[in-house]
Amino acid sequence: MHKAPDRNKNRVTQSFNDGVVIFYTTEDIAKPGYAPQEKMTEKIKLRYEEQRLGINRLYAAKQNNINIERVIRCPAAGNITNQDMAKTEDGQEYRVESIQSVNDVWPTCVDIALTKQVQNVV
Repeated sequence: MHKAPDRNKNRVTQSFNDGVVIFYTTEDIAKPGYAPQEKMTEKIKLRYEEQRLGINRLYAAKQNNINIERVIRCPAAGNITNQDMAKTEDGQEYRVESIQSVNDVWPTCVDIALTKQVQNVV
């Protein structure tokens, strides 16, 4: 006889089949008075599931001049913050805009809103 997962009966099991994302901490390594230079240090690597960008979240972000590109769902592991960077398996880099916990799924998950990382070259 197989043992059932340790979860409530009303929770849905969440899969993470869309890819792998690596989260990085960032640090300014430039000397005082010079242009900022970010150093990225790998923090954690997680699998993710792509989520739909809801219309309420989209318009709330646009009102604050934030352009959310993607929303991904990851297991709630590590201490990801909105100061971190994210890099997907296709090489795209994003800033973590917001992190929200997700109820009624197993395992415990977070939805992470990502904004496009754009470098202005002068």
